[in-house]
Amino acid sequence: MGENSPQQFGRFRVLGELGRGAMGVVYRAEDPALGRAVAIKTITLTGTEEDRAHFEARFLQEARAAGGIGHPAIITIYDVGREGDVAFMAMELLDGRELRDLIRGGSLPPSEAVEIAARVAEALAAAHERGVVHRDVKPGNIMVLSDGRVKIMDFGIARLRDPDVKTATGMLLGSPRYMSPEQVSGEPFDHRADIFSLGVVLYEMLTGVTPFSGEDITQLMYQVVNGVVVPPSHVNRTLPPVLDYILARALKKKPGERYGSAAEFAADLREAIPEVLQAEAAVRSRAEASGGDTVPDLAGAQKVEGGAPSLDRGDEVVELRPSPRFDCVEGLARLAVLPVDADGTRSRAGFTVPREVKARGALRRLDLPFALVVASYVAATVVAAIIVLR
Repeated sequence: MGENSPQQFGRFRVLGELGRGAMGVVYRAEDPALGRAVAIKTITLTGTEEDRAHFEARFLQEARAAGGIGHPAIITIYDVGREGDVAFMAMELLDGRELRDLIRGGSLPPSEAVEIAARVAEALAAAHERGVVHRDVKPGNIMVLSDGRVKIMDFGIARLRDPDVKTATGMLLGSPRYMSPEQVSGEPFDHRADIFSLGVVLYEMLTGVTPFSGEDITQLMYQVVNGVVVPPSHVNRTLPPVLDYILARALKKKPGERYGSAAEFAADLREAIPEVLQAEAAVRSRAEASGGDTVPDLAGAQKVEGGAPSLDRGDEVVELRPSPRFDCVEGLARLAVLPVDADGTRSRAGFTVPREVKARGALRRLDLPFALVVASYVAATVVAAIIVLR
């Protein structure tokens, strides 16, 4: 511990420094009254005395509200207070790893990702029922413990990132990568912003990338508000379609089109787990059938630097089946002139996909035998027409 490090916060005796963040320092400390180790998170109060008082009041209010939720997946807060120009929060000391460290190298196995998201959604539902909105759901605020449990952190600090805090400088604190469109746009928001943010986190756990990217913060913010999300199963081919549908709803741009509650989001995730497990089993079976000696990587996607990968929009998964509409020359003609909506798009699993891209992707995937049959049929038809005309 450095020479200038504090020795005490309230009744808690500082034992050492655990880490530093953008807003303050986290210490390991001891509660002498109960003889237990705790973590002390601090935030330095800046600005005028009025600003500091307002900042402290908001911090204490939100921390106490979060501390009263009492959910097993939300970190327990023991006490809050102020020492000089530093506000502090004493909380349980966790043995685990932040989710951002777990996904640093790529995606998680789908069943593990869905389980984590479901637990976080259930915890958020408990918070929302008490009128507490986290506002900053991201991998760095989710801890996965050594025993498999999940804990959400930083409820008390999230409010301090809100633009209406008097000490705010107008800068957007943190990355907007996990923020909802309404947060990025500076519009009023409610608990449904947490649902969107958790959707982004789940997307990253499943694919290894976030759904929005940009060369700078301006481009990133634009993508959050206006960008089209690539369905997760198009990034990680091992994912079942049900996850496309769930994330399509969670990541809707308009809050009213998302899940109405985190509890509803959690219920859909729980219901999807059997299908996710079945998809994982199918991946293993295919690997065994092909004579592979190694266990398949169920994570399925590696981390791509710079956010979401650049995908050819023609790379759409299109299941090809015999169809009276497209299994003949006339059918191919129909495919070439498919009607286009006014905006040139159609919806698949809730995601927006250009119609012309779907057609192009389908044509690219026609196998060689089918193409030869079609070519032969076309040639025969042309020859027959020439003979008749003569």
